[in-house]
Amino acid sequence: MSRLAAGLAAFAVLLAGCTGSTPSVTDRSPASTATSSSGRQVLASGLDVPWDVAVLPDHSVLVTLRDRAELVRVMDGTTSVVATVDGVVPAGEGGLLGMALSPGFASDQLLYLYYTAAQDNRVVRYRYTSTGLSDPHVVLAGIPKASNHNGGRIRFGPDGNLYIGTGDAGRRELAQDTSALGGKILRVAPDGSIPSGNPFGNAVWSYGHRNVQGLAWDDAGSLYASEFGQDRFDELNLITAGGNYGWPGSEGLTTDPALVSPLLVWAPSQASPSGIAIRRGGSIYIAALRGERVWRTTNDIESMAEPDVFLDGLGRIRDVEVVGDQLYVLTNNTARGTPRPGDDQLIAVPLS
Repeated sequence: MSRLAAGLAAFAVLLAGCTGSTPSVTDRSPASTATSSSGRQVLASGLDVPWDVAVLPDHSVLVTLRDRAELVRVMDGTTSVVATVDGVVPAGEGGLLGMALSPGFASDQLLYLYYTAAQDNRVVRYRYTSTGLSDPHVVLAGIPKASNHNGGRIRFGPDGNLYIGTGDAGRRELAQDTSALGGKILRVAPDGSIPSGNPFGNAVWSYGHRNVQGLAWDDAGSLYASEFGQDRFDELNLITAGGNYGWPGSEGLTTDPALVSPLLVWAPSQASPSGIAIRRGGSIYIAALRGERVWRTTNDIESMAEPDVFLDGLGRIRDVEVVGDQLYVLTNNTARGTPRPGDDQLIAVPLS
């Protein structure tokens, strides 16, 4: 069965819940979690609107704080401010968002940050030390900004290039304009130049996205992205160069041959997916904000496995990262949720 056929078959099963006993997409509620509180370790607490996580070679952890425009370092139970990043203008969902370490970070100490500035969203490269940031270099500017739909996740791919998830900034038409940077997944070289092989001769890698906040690769080098839908379906997509993912004309699974259909869809109330991470061997972990859980699925080539709930009970989840035999989970209750004692937190959860 082709991936599209498998996806449509799965979609038919999901929709069958509207007329029969088979669960629908809106019935993906957790019956139980795949892990308990035993073995979890709180690495940091009291984080104010944290957004992204990066693990350094010395095993300390960097966290971006969106509204404070602060980069903080977590080490041995202590959280310290490395820098307040100049030029960040937090507002709404904008601020200091994603980060990525250079593939050669151990020797070059280069750190990439995605943030909302006065006129745009942009990616800026810095030289990192534990006491500050220096040598700022704008890698890519001009990404549309708004009070929401700012995207923000950045990750280096196996090809050594930097991939950037952006939002449509509330301007739907941008998503279908392959000359615009909004509503896209972008690919640039580490210095910001355009790599050969980009399908439109500019930074655009794929288009037709509403708001991409998760990027990760599997063992085969395939890129997956999570995407916020509007009212009907959130998505997990397999990304291909030049692919059109449908927004704003299409949301959720489609039979239109001009569009790429998602691998999985959720009701926004059970997902609102942000960061994703893939464990060696294929398990995909998806952070859910409104859904207040971590979903887990696998890709068996023919189709995606029906996702199960790996973790819940911590409130809104902004990011997940596989670190050895643990999943680092970053909560996000100080933004739109109801903060609990200790929020927000970075928690290490054992992987079975």
